[in-house]
Amino acid sequence: QLVASGGGVVQPGGSLRLSCEVSGLSLDRHAIGWLRQAPGQQREGGGYITSEDGDTDYADSVKGRFSVSRDMAKKMVYLQMNSLKSGDTAVYYCAADPRGLGGFRPDDYFTWGQGTQVTVSS
Repeated sequence: QLVASGGGVVQPGGSLRLSCEVSGLSLDRHAIGWLRQAPGQQREGGGYITSEDGDTDYADSVKGRFSVSRDMAKKMVYLQMNSLKSGDTAVYYCAADPRGLGGFRPDDYFTWGQGTQVTVSS
């Protein structure tokens, strides 16, 4: 089970940190990704962290602004979002890939959290 939290309303240029609480899955076997879906848009990948080495990768749209990290002991994965733009407004989901690889496509993931709304607006 994955439970995402931390969404809210933030002004452009602001920061927000999302959290994903993981239970029933092992972070050393599952990659965790953060994907988002804006109104009327398809779900798209933002960033992910792999299982074995904890390597991260990011979509071009968020590279340099977003950062994924994890706390193995707490079984938490985080998405730090800086320099937020109005285009970042979306529902953000954390999801688990049992292959441990991650990716930017929704089909890369098997288990999903419920999503948390992020709104960037002045």
